[in-house]
Amino acid sequence: MGTVAAPALAPATELGFCPQRLSRLSGVLQAAADRRHLPGAVWAVARHGRFAAFDSLGLQDPAAGVPMARDSVFRIYSMTKPLVSVAAMMQVEQGALLLSDPITRYLPEFGQTPVAVEVDGVVHLQPVTQPATVQDLLRHTAGFTYEFLGSAAVQRQYAQVQIASRERSNAGFCAQLAALPLMYPPGSVWEYSRATDVLGRLLEVVTGQPLGQHLQQSILGPLAMRDTGFVVPADQHHRIAEPFAHDPDGGVPLRVLDPRRTPTMEAGGGGLMSTAADYARFLQCLLNGGTLEGVRLLSPHTVAFMTSDHLGTLPTKGSLLSPGHGFGLGFAVRTAPGMAPVPGSVGSYYWSGIAGTSFFVDPALDLFGILMVQAPNQREQYRSLFRNLVYAALVD
Repeated sequence: MGTVAAPALAPATELGFCPQRLSRLSGVLQAAADRRHLPGAVWAVARHGRFAAFDSLGLQDPAAGVPMARDSVFRIYSMTKPLVSVAAMMQVEQGALLLSDPITRYLPEFGQTPVAVEVDGVVHLQPVTQPATVQDLLRHTAGFTYEFLGSAAVQRQYAQVQIASRERSNAGFCAQLAALPLMYPPGSVWEYSRATDVLGRLLEVVTGQPLGQHLQQSILGPLAMRDTGFVVPADQHHRIAEPFAHDPDGGVPLRVLDPRRTPTMEAGGGGLMSTAADYARFLQCLLNGGTLEGVRLLSPHTVAFMTSDHLGTLPTKGSLLSPGHGFGLGFAVRTAPGMAPVPGSVGSYYWSGIAGTSFFVDPALDLFGILMVQAPNQREQYRSLFRNLVYAALVD
């Protein structure tokens, strides 16, 4: 890691933005920081391969009074998932993996994992009739769940064994997860889950490399994403963005992972730290059809395939997918111009992290936006505000 200069800005009007309307974005975020509803923020908006906005405001560390900087380092949590998903699709392109492969081909520990069926509070374990596939991991239809999404029997078991612990290796994580029942039969329902953590371990088996090393070799190094990794080096600790000690709305203490400690588990579903500039390079690569500055990660056809809906008529659980959206291979995907409570073109894709970071990509408008904040309980409000204000500023 090392300080990298923020990208130069193009005149907003050349990219189809009204400068006055675009300035509302910084005004709204600054007002939130002034009333201490957000610690601080970094955001970037780019179109046609050039930045219309890239700025920071507020505090990087509210306890110490350190100002936010454009190169501040954030816990991106689930924005790790798209990177790991791209790494998996690179293995598909190289012939090392098929989406139709059962995950037990690489992770045999899941071969005896049953499905929990809960009836009137009683859990019955049933054998799996159709094994989960690599595609199921990528689209969250493998039958796993997250312990914080509810209180069903399986979710309680996840919590009891502390499945979120970063003290296990990726192999140890999968061994523990495989000893617990599935929440759903594979391929039957979409529920956001620990599937991408499993995918991270599967990549380790396929490549013979630790996940962090493989990501560095396949994506982070080639795209010059110098500030992205599972730990922040000691000489860069001064750049780490922190949340408030207590939630500004509820007053409860906030707990986030410690990026200063090297984790035993390199979690493919949520372990990376990154910067707005680094993640912008990844998104620009996707928007370019899988290439950036002479480096090609994926073919444009694979990117289009990943960012298509892979759910069809499968039922979805929870409220994470807005109306008019499906899910692709690592991304939520917009399927209707209306219905959702935020603007966007059909074919747009996005995801976010639980500590407040988010992004969206709109291929129809050749546009992407990134918002980096560390405000876990305010994430939904500012993610929607950010999207609304970006589209409101786009007049061409």
